[in-house]
Amino acid sequence: MSSPQRRAEFFTAPDQGRRRLNARTTGDERAMLVSVLAAQRATLEFKCAGLGAELSQRSVKPSTLSLLGLVRHLADVERRWFRSVLAGQDAPPRFATAAAPDGDFDGAVPDPAVVAAAWEAWHCEVTFAERFVTEAPGLDVEGQDSWLGAVSLRWVLIHMIEEYARHNGHADLLRERIDGAVGL
Repeated sequence: MSSPQRRAEFFTAPDQGRRRLNARTTGDERAMLVSVLAAQRATLEFKCAGLGAELSQRSVKPSTLSLLGLVRHLADVERRWFRSVLAGQDAPPRFATAAAPDGDFDGAVPDPAVVAAAWEAWHCEVTFAERFVTEAPGLDVEGQDSWLGAVSLRWVLIHMIEEYARHNGHADLLRERIDGAVGL
């Protein structure tokens, strides 16, 4: 008889195995922040791995929360902080609009083209953000936010880690609801 294991030690998709958190635990501040954020981004991808249209499955009514909605939302969040605020680009959200402020979640429908577009947008925004951080002369680089005023790259990285961590908690529950998969 085998001994009991913690729920987090299981994952029902045997082809994916168990993800290891590869974030740095020592080193300079920028390297650590970038590493932790990369691990959070990888967690989102891991939680969505192997799913197609199921990504659009909602949590519970009346919520419109779904894994696909999270991908779309986080693409817009990446875009806002790195392109609009820090880089100063005119880069409106891809999925949410003034007419549809919850378009990131409401528009997350089980259409393969919608799923593909969400992942393409997310990868594009993550790539831009990674390049911006790599090329920034330091963590004190600032941008202007319409809500908060001046924000530093350091603050944005910390905020993005917090944003992903919160939504990855949602992703844990959403994935478990879809197919019972649990794990890190």
